[in-house]
Amino acid sequence: MPGRLFLTTPIDEIAKFAGVEQSKLPETEPRRNIQPGQEVITLTPMGFEPMRWGIIPVGRVNARGRPVMETIINARSETVFDKSAFEGVERAVVVVDGWYEWTGEKRRKTAWRLFGNEPVVFAAITDVWTAPGGREIKQVATVTCEPNADVKPIHHRMGVLLRPTDIDTWLNGSIEAAAQLMHPWPEGRLTIEEANDVDWSGV
Repeated sequence: MPGRLFLTTPIDEIAKFAGVEQSKLPETEPRRNIQPGQEVITLTPMGFEPMRWGIIPVGRVNARGRPVMETIINARSETVFDKSAFEGVERAVVVVDGWYEWTGEKRRKTAWRLFGNEPVVFAAITDVWTAPGGREIKQVATVTCEPNADVKPIHHRMGVLLRPTDIDTWLNGSIEAAAQLMHPWPEGRLTIEEANDVDWSGV
């Protein structure tokens, strides 16, 4: 599942790739290390906009009725449509150039960069958190599934990736139609390489 993301492709090219016509796109800069808790450009039926990566589940409960305490960065595809913690969320997508995973023991981990021949489209969910003082913060979490054979050696989960032609179905289709898209990405379409050139302390 994505631990961090990167996006260096200009937003107008991302919009063209996703088939989105938007009169005013949000301003972006090349980012090689997008961390949970930071803003990530997110596509909803209303267009592209920045959202906080990580859903603060205030007021949400688990199947036992207990409050969900941890911030949700990734939501499991197996339960995203029926888990009480996700009640009321909307669907969105996050389009980036790729993501990072890690393997190995603590302090001796190896970072891996995963990407394709074109931008990758993560299925996602979104909602709005009302912060103390009444400020509303839009937030997003990516959706994950079982890994394909390419990703399995480095992680037990991967993001649900969509083709550009599937974006409208995910955003606007029925739950049944969207559920059909939640499966591992076909093998052989991703490049996986060591990412030893990234400043992990940077923004």
